[in-house]
Amino acid sequence: MSRWLTSQEQRAWRAYLAATRLLNARLDRELVRDAQLPHAYYELLVRLSEAPGRRLRMSQLADAADSSRSRLSHAVARLEEAGWVVREVCPTDRRGAVAQLTDAGFAALAAAAPGHADAVRTYVFDLLSPEQVEQLRQICETIADGLKPADAGSGGGDCERDQPCPQTAAAGGAEAQTPCQQGADLRETAPGAPRPA
Repeated sequence: MSRWLTSQEQRAWRAYLAATRLLNARLDRELVRDAQLPHAYYELLVRLSEAPGRRLRMSQLADAADSSRSRLSHAVARLEEAGWVVREVCPTDRRGAVAQLTDAGFAALAAAAPGHADAVRTYVFDLLSPEQVEQLRQICETIADGLKPADAGSGGGDCERDQPCPQTAAAGGAEAQTPCQQGADLRETAPGAPRPA
């Protein structure tokens, strides 16, 4: 038997859909206008900027961004054209590839991050009380945890994804603070719901 939503649940669900749709569209539009960078590409630069040596296997980057391999490959190709990312063959698996954030890509992210952080604050956190912010975090984490596959983090895929690439591991310790660590909440936990970078 179908489990229909109650009236209260229906209102909450439609409010969530409306808020996330409007927020995602606004953030994407403003990033393209101000930084010539779609929000999906901004997310990829963020992920790479926070990785050791600013590099990740393509499989890891796809998982982190919740993207298909083909869609990620297209996005990375566009970022390569801009000079913001380079792709290299993974030394432990010639069939795999590693994406590396370039200095130009890091600079592009550093230029875009302050405006994006300000937009997230304006459209989300300025409208919420501290108690509501905590409730938002808990709600989004609960939803995200319920959607994670049971085998998340398991091995397989290209470039021996469960083991560090030697070049990435060699990068070792902490990088200089990334633009997203310098700023505030620049990424999303569930569609439209910001999380700390």
